[in-house]
Parts: sequence; C-alpha cells; structure tokens
Amino acid sequence: MNGRYSRRGFVTGFGLAVAARARRARAVNENMEVGCIGTGGRCRGLMRALAPIPGVRLAAVCDVWDEHREAGRKLADPRAFVTGDYRALLDRKDIDAVLIGAPDHWHVPMLVDACSAGKDVYVEKPLTHALDEGVRAIEAVRRSGRIVQVGMQQRSMPQFQEAREIVRSGKLGHIHKVHLTWNRNSFRGARAPLGIDPRSVDWQKFLGAAPAQPFDEYRFRQWRWFWDFGGGILTDLMVHFIDVVHWYLDLDHPETALTLGDNFRGENRWETPDTVQTLLGYPSARLQVYFEGTFLNARNAAMLEFMGTDATLYLDRGRFEIHPERKRGADNALLPPSVEPRELILGEGPRGADFYQTPNGEVLHLQNWVEAVRSRTRPIAPVEAGVSAAAAAHLGNRAYRARQAARWNS
Repeated sequence: MNGRYSRRGFVTGFGLAVAARARRARAVNENMEVGCIGTGGRCRGLMRALAPIPGVRLAAVCDVWDEHREAGRKLADPRAFVTGDYRALLDRKDIDAVLIGAPDHWHVPMLVDACSAGKDVYVEKPLTHALDEGVRAIEAVRRSGRIVQVGMQQRSMPQFQEAREIVRSGKLGHIHKVHLTWNRNSFRGARAPLGIDPRSVDWQKFLGAAPAQPFDEYRFRQWRWFWDFGGGILTDLMVHFIDVVHWYLDLDHPETALTLGDNFRGENRWETPDTVQTLLGYPSARLQVYFEGTFLNARNAAMLEFMGTDATLYLDRGRFEIHPERKRGADNALLPPSVEPRELILGEGPRGADFYQTPNGEVLHLQNWVEAVRSRTRPIAPVEAGVSAAAAAHLGNRAYRARQAARWNS
C-alpha cells in the first residue's frame, strides 16, 4: 500500500493470480457456468440455443420483471440462482460468463461491470446506446482480458463467411454502393392495455441512468422505439448488415449520414420512426451505403447487396447470389461477364426472412463464443466490431433527430 510493495509479496500475488486463472480455466473447460441477464424474449431465444451446447449450464437468471424472471428460470438449470439484481449475479464466484439480453441502454454498463467481475460476456446488439460509450466498452474489455462476443450472428454464418472471401478477392470489381434493407409489414405496438402490475416490475432498476419518469407499461414493453432505452430501426436492425459492410471492406465508421424518417402509423406511439431511409458516406473508401427500413411493407425484406462494377453480390440469412454485370466494349458489343453467376442457398423459405432454421446463426454464433471462452481466443464479433456497427446507426439517428447531415466528430 501507499506505493510500497516487496518483491516477495509481488511474486506471491502474481503466483496466486496465475493459479486462480488456471483453476478458472479448468473449471470453464469442465463446465461453463453462465448467468443470463435480462431474460425477455430475445434472451430466452438465446438461452434455448445455448443450453444444448455440451459443457454449458445456465446457472443463474436475472430480470427486473417477475414474469420474465420466472420465464427465464424455467429455461435454466433447476438449481439456478434467481435474482432481480444483476450485480448479485456478478458477485457469484461460481459464474464464469454472462449472457446479456437487457435493453440497449443497459448493454455497456452491464458489460463493464461484468468485465470488472471477471466474467466473459455475450452481449446483444447494438453494443452501445450512444456514440460516447464505445471507448468505455473497448477499454473495459481490453483492461480485463475478458472474451466478449457481440450478437451480430451473420459473422458466424457460412454464406456470409464465403461471401466475404468473394468480395475481398476483387471479383465484383470496384464497390462504390451497398444497398441494405430491413422491411417488415407488421402491425406492432398498438397502445392497448397490457395489464402489467407495476408492483411486478422494479421500474427504477429498469430505468438505470435513463431520465426519471413514471412507470409506463407501453414504454416498458416497447422500449426499442423510445430514445431513452433504444434507437429504433437503425440500432435494432441496420446494425446487423452495416456490420457486414464494415467487416467485408475493413471500415470503421461513416464520415457523414443523412436520414429521412417518419411515423406513418399515427397516434404518436413511437418516438423513433417506423419508416426510415439513411445514406452513409465513406468518402475515403469511395463508398456510399444506403439503408431502408419500414414496418409498413415487406418488399426486399432483410437483405444486402454489394453493387460492384463487375457483379452484384446479394446476401440474406439463408443464401448468397452473384449477378454479373453485362458490359459493352468500344464497339458497343456485349462483353462476356468477368464472373460467373452463382448462388448458395442454405435456408428454406422466402428470400430475406428474418430467421432460418438452416443455417441457425444464433447457434453458430453462440458456439463460436463458447469455443473462444474455452480457448481464450478472439471471438468472431469482438467488442470493436460492436462499437463500429453501432456508431454508424448512432450517426444516422443523429442526422434524423437534427434534421440535417451529421458528420463524424462534428
């Protein structure tokens, strides 16, 4: 203390730390004890995918709502620890790792606390709720040495991995435009009474650092569409595919963003738009990325297209397709395509579906995380990727809310 220590004390402390890490590694290799935080519908879906992985035990459950906490308990081990306070879960020495499925505004605080408690982490996207949280998240992970996977599961899907090699091979030619969509035609979020007993919710814990406000069952259940807790279509959906763009093209963040958004459903149910179009500029990469999302029409559904000078690569969660460009020579004659048409179809069902049974991205992504935890290697969607993808969404939202172009670091 007070800046003084003996070499013997330092060596002893270092040896104890190494021994503790070794004991921990053995314990994780034998049985990975996972705590699940924020056991709403999304987290429970991940729990169902994680539980069958050999050597994994869902050993603890936490949620601020009695109903979700009980639903999570039913999916966990019968002996699981159950609590309404995630810090009590993190304090347990028998928990090796945590699965975070809480609302967006809790992702970074819980991630930082989990890393400080020595837990490895799987955290849902978007990783951050604000641009300035990125540095804090990255520093926490690097300082602690924890294994952190962000829930952007496309990175673990085989067609996305193979398509990345195609893009990086240059076969598509020069890519100056990428088109992203996530369109749904679903009536969501009607303001009908939900009948939630306020006494069943720890509302103050749910709010966390969000502004103080009275309990509102609609905001509680539809938090994604309110700025205090989520970021709407851009953070909820666009982050998946903008992450693919960044991953394929070695990009970190857009320099500029323009966004047009509207609420066409009426009744002022949401703060975030139900229909949005965003243009992201990457001038140093000579690239434009255009995203469109709506809840009013499902045309194109969920897909992305890398539009190269020689071919277009179409991708969704069930397939990829290569569509060559037809070019004309100096004599106006059609030239043969520089790349052959090709498709790889893995998922059964309509193009652009949100989810496919094959390939099951959730299972593959969770398996990658478990393997990374066991081997202490970098997972496929590390914290830096989560910060990067979320930053693009935040810049797009900043442009929408300001009603003018948003520029990086402006």
